[in-house]
Amino acid sequence: MSSTENQVSYKESAIDERIIRAVEEMGFEYMTPIQEQAIPVMLMGKDIIGQAQTGTGKTAAFGIPLIQSIDMNNKALQAIVLCPTRELAIQAAEEMRRFAKYMHGVKVLPVYGGQDISRQIRALSSGTQIVVGTPGRVMDHMRRHTIKTSQVKMIVLDEADEMLNMGFREDIETILKDMPKERQTALFSATMPKPILDITREYQNADAEYVKTTPKEMTIPLIKQAYYQIQRKDKEEVLCRLMDYYHPKRSLIFCNTKRMVDELTEHLKDRGYAAEGLHGDLSQHQRDTVMNLFRSGRTDILIATDVAARGIDVDDVEAVFNYDVPDDIEYYVHRIGRTGRAGRTGRSFTLVVGRESFKLREIERICHTKIKEKTIPSAADITSVKAQKVLNEALDVMQNKKMDKTVAFLEEKLAEGEYSALELAAAFMKMKMGDDIKDIKIEKYSSKERGFSGRKGSGFGVRKGGDNRRRNDGRRNGEGIKDKGFSDRRRSDKGNSKKPLDQKGDKVKRNRKDRETPEIFKGREKSRREAI
Repeated sequence: MSSTENQVSYKESAIDERIIRAVEEMGFEYMTPIQEQAIPVMLMGKDIIGQAQTGTGKTAAFGIPLIQSIDMNNKALQAIVLCPTRELAIQAAEEMRRFAKYMHGVKVLPVYGGQDISRQIRALSSGTQIVVGTPGRVMDHMRRHTIKTSQVKMIVLDEADEMLNMGFREDIETILKDMPKERQTALFSATMPKPILDITREYQNADAEYVKTTPKEMTIPLIKQAYYQIQRKDKEEVLCRLMDYYHPKRSLIFCNTKRMVDELTEHLKDRGYAAEGLHGDLSQHQRDTVMNLFRSGRTDILIATDVAARGIDVDDVEAVFNYDVPDDIEYYVHRIGRTGRAGRTGRSFTLVVGRESFKLREIERICHTKIKEKTIPSAADITSVKAQKVLNEALDVMQNKKMDKTVAFLEEKLAEGEYSALELAAAFMKMKMGDDIKDIKIEKYSSKERGFSGRKGSGFGVRKGGDNRRRNDGRRNGEGIKDKGFSDRRRSDKGNSKKPLDQKGDKVKRNRKDRETPEIFKGREKSRREAI
């Protein structure tokens, strides 16, 4: 148990007693580091730039001072919180409502795409002091004049880097420009790339205070981390063998693209697994249905993209499978952090193809962790595990079900002497287990498959053919992010690092139609922003 000698309790702060009462009822006594630094600054009314990782208590860091600043006698909108996804907006609004439990008269409303806007309009018209929403839906209400910003005195940008990565920069700036000049602006972000700093310089006061917390360890020691070096054609089969061998009761599988989520969900269902997919193109009703199935245990496998999985809070996930190696190191931490919660042990499995092994080395270096290479369970191991599972199911039926009629039927068939009881049992087991499987042949990938012409290097974050792709913030892939171990090195093209030329001598553009781009670089089109 960690010492509390240097921790600050909520009672020692200038927080309203009613909020402290609500916080203590939630089971919290001491502030987290980001709360300890940010709350006093915000209570003074100063602008703030807060850098902290997800899960460090940022919502309370801005939510508590925000609630305390509200004039309960004024029913007009007084504060806006912007979040990258609907799940985070809902989660933040719910947490702030709990802080405001004894602040009678304070109303918090989440607004996001996918929910009937007329319902939100009615709630806004009845008097809402705090709106927590996604940028697209907040802008929609502003265009309809159902959100009026004339009396807003505080605006918070939560997970600002995520919002920029998802293509919301223009929306954010449009919203900030419409705010009153006399206001308090708080920005919280896990990273501080140049576009974030540009926003702080443009829309915050010059004396904005910068606070930062850095976790000592980025990973959870209770998680057993493993990876498997495989060929791309074997990915689905290896995934299924790992699930069959370890048989976790509840699993999360992460893919980098929405298309892969759909394909893998369909294929696993065809194989007989209880799996559901979750990504930004689903309607809110579909997302709610999938999450209810997963939380209730009616489906034990959830396949998701990184962005869609934000806000998922399920404690008893036993295993996380990285079907695709994430394109951002921090996403690896977020993914595996879904298991091993509440003192439980958890497992993470990462499928690595070719040069992706360099990404894994960078993850180990940045996260101060060790991911062990393991061999794929053999065909004999899988067959043995499956057979034992079928046998256990049969024993359970023997102990808990009435089988008089079935026994009588089988006795009659056995008496005919065409087959023995052992042959019949083996046939039934074979029906349940399916066809025999063979060992997967492991082939070491070549330098050509690595994509580096035999040279060693990081290459983290550089995808095949994606070296010249422009990011949403205007930088080309790899620029300004060298501290994360990303490489700006171009792939070789048949021994020549330059792009091929056409007959006129112009560079030939590569076909991007079927390229699997990282989820973090998608969502650029306005029509899709609220779907993420």
